[in-house]
Amino acid sequence: MTYCVALSVDEGIVFLSDTRTNAGVDHISTARKMSVFEQPGERVLVLLSAGNLSLTQAVLRELSEPSDPLEPTLWTVATMADAAGVVGRAVRNVHQRDSQALQQFGVDFNCSFILGGQIAQGDPDDPARALPRPRLFMIYSAGNFIEASSVNPYFQIGESKYGKPIIDRVLVPQTPLDEAAKCALISMDSTLRSNLSVGLPLDLLVYQKDALRVTRFVTVTQDNAYYQMIHRTWGERLRQVFAEIPDPDWQDTAAIPHADIEGESVLYRAPSGAAHDALDVRPAQTLAQSDKPKTPR
Repeated sequence: MTYCVALSVDEGIVFLSDTRTNAGVDHISTARKMSVFEQPGERVLVLLSAGNLSLTQAVLRELSEPSDPLEPTLWTVATMADAAGVVGRAVRNVHQRDSQALQQFGVDFNCSFILGGQIAQGDPDDPARALPRPRLFMIYSAGNFIEASSVNPYFQIGESKYGKPIIDRVLVPQTPLDEAAKCALISMDSTLRSNLSVGLPLDLLVYQKDALRVTRFVTVTQDNAYYQMIHRTWGERLRQVFAEIPDPDWQDTAAIPHADIEGESVLYRAPSGAAHDALDVRPAQTLAQSDKPKTPR
């Protein structure tokens, strides 16, 4: 499996992907899931991939060696939306060519992509040429795609559930670019902690708006000092905050009405002559925020 995430903020886009591939516990390897298409001063496009490795590589081959040389390519399209359409067309071409044969062997057509970047419009020598904003898209296995927005400024593919909570709590369009990179790394660390099918090394690319070239790229290994600090500090601070939250304060109360939950009781008594479906009338309890300070451990 894999985990790839891209975060779009006002200052640019952060892309992060792992490199682990596996076809069972005895067949674990590494493969790059980030591909960069760069023409400095004119365009930068970053493609992240997840799913069946043979399919994602087939799509990349279709992008680099298109079946129809007359069709637009990632190097010639004028807009990022057109670029997403090129990737979608490549996915459909691979599906039309290979899906029937794959079905005969019980292999699902499983691949998805994240595409982001920026394409300049107009003459490169014209100082007034247009610089449309960077854009981010998710492309599905059917070749259709959606675009990120200020309401949903990020996309994930692969093992997304473990790294989602931190992004939902932290990321907004106004988040500074370096903070977005830190958020992506924490999201990845949470995923690595909970899922063995995602693994180091990581590819991290940070694209700064209007740069029209790759501005920051690093391969993060186990020995990377910053990643080790993220891994250590995030775990320690989570345990610290958890320990500081007060424990539940259980309070008896007879004021909780039973009429609303009649027939839904989960408390049962052994039969003692009364009807078996009689409600348990023991005083219920409720949780309240304690006024007592948390006792240090």
